[in-house]
Amino acid sequence: QVQLVESGGGLVQAGDSLRLSCAASGRSFSTYAMGWFRQAPGKEREFVATISGSGGSTSYADSLKGRFTISRDNAKNTVYLQMNSLKPEDTAVYYCAMRRTYYITKNQRDYDVWGQGTQVTVSS
Repeated sequence: QVQLVESGGGLVQAGDSLRLSCAASGRSFSTYAMGWFRQAPGKEREFVATISGSGGSTSYADSLKGRFTISRDNAKNTVYLQMNSLKPEDTAVYYCAMRRTYYITKNQRDYDVWGQGTQVTVSS
């Protein structure tokens, strides 16, 4: 049973940077696409970024391009989300998710395993 554990969330000020990590248990991590999603208070969960098993393909929510970067270290079974120039509207619970296939997708219904989430709060 694969488990995902996010870390790195916290309280920061607008303009700061933060790096989230998501550690996966189990085997075959490099064959699975990974994604980051977020859910702000009172809103539906939304797509943030995704990365293919090798790391060679990535995709981002249009509104976040240029500020957020997804990456992975398959030797450590970990995926990262680097968030720069944070804004108060980035405040949300951030979730990582795993898709049991190599290919990326923005559709959260296509992900098979989810972490518990980590809170990111950006103060103005």
